[in-house]
Amino acid sequence: MQPYWGHHFYLPNQQHPLAQAVNESLEQARESVSFLVGCDAFEVVFTGSGTEANNLAILGIAQDQSPGHILVAAIEHDSVISAVESLVKRGWQVESIPCDQFGRVDADSVAQRLRDETVLVCVQLANPVMGTVQPIRQIADVCHKRGVRLHCDATQAFGKIAVDAVTLGVDTMAMSGHKFYGPRGSGALYLRGGLELSPIAYGEMREMGLRPGPENVPAWVGMGVAASLVSRCIDEVEASFCELRERFVNGLHSSLEGVVFLCPEDVLALPNTLCVQLPAVASKVQELARQLVVRSAETDAPPDEMNRVLTAAGRSPGQIARTLQISLGWTTSREQIDRAVDMLADACDSANL
Repeated sequence: MQPYWGHHFYLPNQQHPLAQAVNESLEQARESVSFLVGCDAFEVVFTGSGTEANNLAILGIAQDQSPGHILVAAIEHDSVISAVESLVKRGWQVESIPCDQFGRVDADSVAQRLRDETVLVCVQLANPVMGTVQPIRQIADVCHKRGVRLHCDATQAFGKIAVDAVTLGVDTMAMSGHKFYGPRGSGALYLRGGLELSPIAYGEMREMGLRPGPENVPAWVGMGVAASLVSRCIDEVEASFCELRERFVNGLHSSLEGVVFLCPEDVLALPNTLCVQLPAVASKVQELARQLVVRSAETDAPPDEMNRVLTAAGRSPGQIARTLQISLGWTTSREQIDRAVDMLADACDSANL
């Protein structure tokens, strides 16, 4: 990324040779991202984040249409829910799709809620709290039989499992560079070839006429490099995550009584994400085990994403108060897993004294 902040600072849309060299680097990055997504390069629109990609997909579909009906899963990211809810002021009808106790959205449940005026369905690929992976292909088939578009927020999945937009059958899909070790401030939207989308911001238009302003070449080049790395090693990464996850689950079951993993082995889930209900108050455990970077739900109004997702999955306030969310990374080691198990066990014992 470094040369594009200094020597190669030219705008890629200019015609002189130095600018065209920058443009070639940007298009190479687009090719790398498209290979990771499983699509053609012309179907990749660079954005500033996964949040922007979600907003562009949702609001861009609604921009030039008469108000209709939108279905959105109850456990979506705040950027999806907020974007959809903003359309209510413009006369759109928004309906929530429930999930089961494991955070799964059923395709039949989507089918039952589709109407003649339904324009869009929003279901994420993987939930960041519980780790649940949704049956996106089945949901896409249900939507397309009725001529309805499916937007999928896949930001949590890249870098953890293999993702193929064509196999999934989605119409639009959001991704975020920093979720797979690319730079913050980089993202992209997959837009299936042939589909039209309207811009939601205006100016000197770039990115196929969907995004105004100069291209963030350093960030998008960095995202392309990260995408290339993920494409080469995702099978090994997923296998490593599965091994570490099993080690963590077995270790915690051996060290603590009453531990409940909210996404059991028979539920398809991200291999690096664990949501565990402990025999102690999670915030107290978090306070006692300060070396661990873990997440507990915030109860203040409005509820944070973790609280909202667990509530949608039918968890009681008491259960939510004892739940921690833990993520594994590419650099997580067996030794760190064992230390984490010991620290959680000790913290639970101390919290219950």
